[in-house]
Amino acid sequence: MCGRMVLTRSASEIADAFELEMVVELSASYNIAPGRPIAAIRLGPGRARQLSLLHWGLVPAWAKERSIGNRLINARSETAAQKPSFRSALASRRCIVPADGFYEWSGTGRGRRVPHLFRRRDGGLLAIAGLWEEWRDRASDERLLSCTLLTTEANAAVRPVHDRMPVLLEPTDFESWLDPERVAAQEAARLLVPSAPDRLERVLVSQHVNDPRNDDASCIAPVG
Repeated sequence: MCGRMVLTRSASEIADAFELEMVVELSASYNIAPGRPIAAIRLGPGRARQLSLLHWGLVPAWAKERSIGNRLINARSETAAQKPSFRSALASRRCIVPADGFYEWSGTGRGRRVPHLFRRRDGGLLAIAGLWEEWRDRASDERLLSCTLLTTEANAAVRPVHDRMPVLLEPTDFESWLDPERVAAQEAARLLVPSAPDRLERVLVSQHVNDPRNDDASCIAPVG
């Protein structure tokens, strides 16, 4: 799974990397946890790519309560097309979540979970495949835009720590993934595979990141 991320790049850096026409102001975050707003790239009017903030934890349009999003932070790419929570979004509401890196933990037991940061070897941004939804509260008419991250089986770089990893897209895949009118879900599914292991490096970091309340540069500082 993918349950914690890092994004410290400026909006302008993200705009350059993803060829965006519209961005939002962002604050650097070294420990992004589910339930918080995360940056996501979607297609806007005229098929222009836009950056916006979405709630991390997908709330399907049919849900009675938004709390269901707490359980839908990730979607297994192998079964998303069959799951009621993700089927519609996979067909028509796909997004890309930019990140500097993501965390996974090895070990079990209280105080023994060891965090690892996975990031690109070349220092570039990761492009995580995601799905988004719009939900309205029936009582208050509150509007919520939310998203989930697609996962796949781990590649050789991630497998020593976890058996799953986020789906990482290449720049040549962005257009196909983002535009459901041009590329149907069945065809887009070919992109939902593990990335090449040599694209990632693993960095052992301190247990400071284990507490989601900690959000500073110490979270990504190498140890050992």
